[in-house]
Amino acid sequence: MERRHFIASVAALSTVRSLLLAANNTQSSIGICTFSCHLQWQAARSKKEITAFANASSFFDYARTLGADGVQTSFKELDMQAAKELREKSEREASTLEGDIRLPKSKSDLADFEREVQVTCEAGAKVARTVLMGGRRYETFRSRVEFDDFYAQARQRLELVEPILRKYRLKLAFENHKDLTLAEQLTLVKKFSSEWIGVLVDTGNNIALLDDPYEVVEALAPYALSVHLKDMAVQPDPNGFLLSEVPCGTGFLDLPRMIAVLQRSNSSLVFNLEMATRDPLKILCRTDGYWTTFPERRSTHLDAAMKLVKQNPIKKPPPSINGKSMDQQLAEEEANNRASLSWMHDQMG
Repeated sequence: MERRHFIASVAALSTVRSLLLAANNTQSSIGICTFSCHLQWQAARSKKEITAFANASSFFDYARTLGADGVQTSFKELDMQAAKELREKSEREASTLEGDIRLPKSKSDLADFEREVQVTCEAGAKVARTVLMGGRRYETFRSRVEFDDFYAQARQRLELVEPILRKYRLKLAFENHKDLTLAEQLTLVKKFSSEWIGVLVDTGNNIALLDDPYEVVEALAPYALSVHLKDMAVQPDPNGFLLSEVPCGTGFLDLPRMIAVLQRSNSSLVFNLEMATRDPLKILCRTDGYWTTFPERRSTHLDAAMKLVKQNPIKKPPPSINGKSMDQQLAEEEANNRASLSWMHDQMG
């Protein structure tokens, strides 16, 4: 089958599935988030490569050809008319749209945040994802005091935006993003009684903080507003271990178990694929610097984490991009996303 005919048939099947989902909302929708296509986004922004999309609207079209029901992405660069047109297209196809919004750092940023909420709502999103920080805590903070300041500010930033979220009726899901341990995330989300603030549950991120992934999903599920579904692989390393996203069904996570837990808590969740095609991350948990912000966990979590690594040898080499051409990177990213979405459709109906 020629590629253009294959893409057209996949898009048609995805549209049919979305219409069925609209008629029978007992099934969960399957989306794809921006970072699953981060190499395509990088190439598009550099304007040095021919890419499959260039903005939120064309990303939506591309995701549909992959077989996703919709996307989770930022609509910040769209004007209101373009956002409206995307919403209308999404409604015609009975697909899903979720936002991706950056929190304001202070009151002076609230006007920009409100404008982004407005365009996100105009695009038709009812839920938006956010993160408290972009980096990883063990690579960012050099003292416990630095982390404590960040943690206090995170609560203040969420308190700042709650009235805006309530005004526009947009639910904000803050992700477990290699920044907070499970206990810290639970403490923070419990500070809010608002229906407009909850959690995006990422099925793999907290492995980097040595939390048990199943405990993370079970504990955060009652607060879940959205999901990043990913499978993971681990490899031994002298300074700790290597951590990789791998196509769904090829890693060590029991994803059907996780999906079932999350669906029981919130049947309307969108499961957004996050399949990051990149080099393995180095989790340097055998070095002193890793423990700077939570030294008490060294005696309680290190042995269990290393046991998990030993018990889960990789099934095949995980993704890597080092030394590969951009064309090869983009091709492998697309192949990993297609394989993962296919697995999700098979498992989730």
